[in-house]
Amino acid sequence: MAAAGRGRRRSGGGEVRQVPDADFSSYYGRPVVRDTVWGADIPSYLFLGGLAGASSGLGAGAHLTGNRELALAAKAAAAGAISLSMVALVHDLGRPARFVNMLRVLKVTSPMSVGTWLVSGYAPLALTAAACAVTRRLPLTGAAATFGAAAIGPAVASYTAVLLSDTATPAWHGAYQELPYLFVGSAATAAGGFGMLAVRPDRARQAVRLAIAGATAELAARHLLERRLGANSEPYHTGRPGTLMKAAEALTVAGLAGAMFAGRHRAAAAVSGAALLVASALTRFGVFEAGRVSARDPKYTVDLQRDRIRRLPGGGSAATEVQ
Repeated sequence: MAAAGRGRRRSGGGEVRQVPDADFSSYYGRPVVRDTVWGADIPSYLFLGGLAGASSGLGAGAHLTGNRELALAAKAAAAGAISLSMVALVHDLGRPARFVNMLRVLKVTSPMSVGTWLVSGYAPLALTAAACAVTRRLPLTGAAATFGAAAIGPAVASYTAVLLSDTATPAWHGAYQELPYLFVGSAATAAGGFGMLAVRPDRARQAVRLAIAGATAELAARHLLERRLGANSEPYHTGRPGTLMKAAEALTVAGLAGAMFAGRHRAAAAVSGAALLVASALTRFGVFEAGRVSARDPKYTVDLQRDRIRRLPGGGSAATEVQ
């Protein structure tokens, strides 16, 4: 019996394993980490913040080159997006006082604290830049606000990726290397797409270039994320989040192809711009849902830890012991 317990010999001399590999299960099948307490407003907050930050950069570039039509559209997009983003955040928090309370301290080690101060400094600049552009008054004040918003814009567009990565949610924390690039690319895609949709094709060249650069970066970052995480990237391409991410990728590729002809045809520019704008939103919603799925299933938490152990020097034997 002892010999049988150790396993039988194959004809070729190999040993047949009698005990299958252990599968992890937590107590009573409960998750190892808690699901996020953030509600349905947060994906909109992620998308709108990215659109705002990238639009400020596009608006500053158009302002410098004298492209008044695109500058106005981009500044208006930044002001509108950050306003709606703040509404979504405050609605999720429950009451405005909770947002104000976060400004009582500045903790540089907390992405949420830093992000609160970034948004609070950025929003007045974006609103001032848009107001001056619409009214055509106070040009110096408008220019200062435009470039100030453009300077903070990249941080506004990307800090939410750091915020997600800093949590214990497996799909977010595991993607900490690629998620900032994915969010910045997605933000640029949205801003460029909005510019293509809002202005004439002959005025949208800067928006087209931004959309192409953003879409390319977004697709590359997503590919690298899935390649590095391997099996742990499953939440990003299965179930509801997988559907959202696949739709986002298809629309990004379609919009990228259409952007090549956006300078010639108004219809192509509008359709491509709309596709890229929707694709950016779906990416944020897909990432958010992937995080929730990974938090609910304990296997993603444990598999991610095992993968980290394997990557350490001599980690292979330690990972085997954990199983």
